[in-house]
Amino acid sequence: MRALISTLVTAVAALGIYYYFLKEAAPAPGTAVTQQVSITGVQMDLMAIAQAERTYDAENSNYASLDQLASSGALTIERNGRDGYTYDVETSPQEFTVTATYTAPPPPPPPMGQPAVAPLHYPTLSIDQTMQVHTGN
Repeated sequence: MRALISTLVTAVAALGIYYYFLKEAAPAPGTAVTQQVSITGVQMDLMAIAQAERTYDAENSNYASLDQLASSGALTIERNGRDGYTYDVETSPQEFTVTATYTAPPPPPPPMGQPAVAPLHYPTLSIDQTMQVHTGN
């Protein structure tokens, strides 16, 4: 009997922990799970571009545009965007900012008779020489 109760208590605790972590892993409000995957990919691209800027700066004592980073070999990603986001780099002698802006058209509205769905939120993401990704509106 004690073994059954012990097993039951362990199972309830495991399910509670599982539920807690699933809730923590949920996407931000206003985003879909698939959209969160795209945003994570964009964040990874921003980190790669920022690391390329740091490498380029160490070799050339200044920051560079995306084209210069790609032609110098400092940047290995082969695209200027991902899943509707486009990347833009602004530089000055002492700093840089890489911004990812969603530029794809919004999805079409649902067909007549279908319930309305709240539009997805596509945040603007940026990173600078601090290597911290910032989320804007």
